[in-house]
Amino acid sequence: MTVEFVRTPDQRFDNLPGYNFAPHYVDDLPGYEGLRVHYLDEGPKDADRTFLCLHGQPSWSYLYRKMLPVFVESGARVICPDWLGFGRSDKPTDDAVYTYHFHRSMMAALIERLDLKNITLVCQDWGGLLGLTIPMDMPERFDRLLVMNTAIAVGLSPGEGFEAWRAYNRTQPDMDVAGLMKRGTPILSEAEAAAYGAPFVDVTFKAGVRRFPDMVMTDPDMEGVEISKRAAKWWRDEWTGESFMAVGAQDPVLGPNQMSTLRATINGCPEPMMIEDGGHFVQEWGEPIARAALSRWGDL
Repeated sequence: MTVEFVRTPDQRFDNLPGYNFAPHYVDDLPGYEGLRVHYLDEGPKDADRTFLCLHGQPSWSYLYRKMLPVFVESGARVICPDWLGFGRSDKPTDDAVYTYHFHRSMMAALIERLDLKNITLVCQDWGGLLGLTIPMDMPERFDRLLVMNTAIAVGLSPGEGFEAWRAYNRTQPDMDVAGLMKRGTPILSEAEAAAYGAPFVDVTFKAGVRRFPDMVMTDPDMEGVEISKRAAKWWRDEWTGESFMAVGAQDPVLGPNQMSTLRATINGCPEPMMIEDGGHFVQEWGEPIARAALSRWGDL
């Protein structure tokens, strides 16, 4: 299958505040040949533990710039990929390319290509909707979970907040990503908000931004529901690893109520760390979250 795509010019990523990490790429994942996937790879390659940090929509690995150094400080390796359509990864231009399994299979292939082991899955938003379904298929690779403002979508709407967001997104085919991030996370500086918008040169770069809200599985017949149901059962009945949950309390879409539901699904998940002034993109409060998780696990 030939996939038409655009590639964000490298200079768009120059001098972003708080983000001086070297890019890494792979462009020959099975089934994705020719599509370049970007990831950050910090810390020792032979570290005992690997933190796999998965972002959501419309963000990219810039989201983890405050958490990544804390994980590295603990002696771990940290991998932060960009989903296809986001960040420094290539961006298919046809909206129809963006399907649940297109993204899930890509991430599974990347984990296998990098041969990641002793993984702590760190996820939020679509990083969770997709990422939380992967460990059950390679459980020997995963032993910890740090989960923030996300869900396992099994064919039900998350609520009015999400429906309002989806309706708004449908009216914004050329979404002002920087403006959206600034409104949702007022603590961002103008330069930080602009950094979130850096990957998206114009409307042709925003198919993923447009598509992801419509991909959320709010109907039982949608792609991804069955695998998500299987994942929910796995987290409830078979997961025996350590978990940590942090919740941005001001999130109007995936806030405390939705996270309470998710917590009940994850075997052994402790009471969450509540970030009272944190919103949906709670990684912007990421340094204390990372330190609290590592402290609980005895890594700091």
